[in-house]
Parts: sequence; structure tokens; C-alpha cells
Amino acid sequence: MAFKCTVPAVPTVQVDDANIRITRWDFAPGAVTGWHSHGWPYFVVLLTDGILLIHDGKQVHDNHLVAGQSYMRQAGVEHDVMNGSDHPLSFIEIEVKNPAAFAGTPGQG
Repeated sequence: MAFKCTVPAVPTVQVDDANIRITRWDFAPGAVTGWHSHGWPYFVVLLTDGILLIHDGKQVHDNHLVAGQSYMRQAGVEHDVMNGSDHPLSFIEIEVKNPAAFAGTPGQG
């Protein structure tokens, strides 16, 4: 299942190596990512205020988020994401491919 929309969200990969993938997503009003899942745990950081509609295959979750807000999901969760706002929306998605690569990084406990 997915949202019915002909406007795709625009991904811009900023970093993609053996350890991490960082992608900026830009959504026009009503734009969608398309049905997908992630192979790694990931974090999302909003760059703009807006409403993300998340379709999990059974129901749509309406998430009102603000710039700077973040959330995290585990790998393997199938979903589709739509901009439910009446204005453009953007976020940064950080997929962690190799968590061990960051062990011992300054600032880690």
C-alpha cells in the first residue's frame, strides 16, 4: 500500500559510504517518497515545520513536526511518507550502515 500521488519527493544524497548515508529530502505539498523500507537504523531531522503523513500499510499517522525536531526508526519498517502540509517540507535522513565505525568517537559514552 502507498499514498496515491504523482509528485515524488526529491532525495539528494549528501554522503554515502560504507558507514553512513545522509540524504536530504525535499517535498512539495502532497509529494511522497513511495513505499519503501530501510536496511539500516535511521534518524530524521526536520529542516522545516510541517506535517508528515506516515502510511504503515494499515493506517496513516499524522505527525506535526517542527524544524530541528528529530526521530529515529529501526531498520526494516515498511512505510510511505507524504508531505501533508500546504507548503514545502524538508528533512535530513541519516542511515547508520555500520554502527561499530562510530564506537570510540569523541562524545560517545
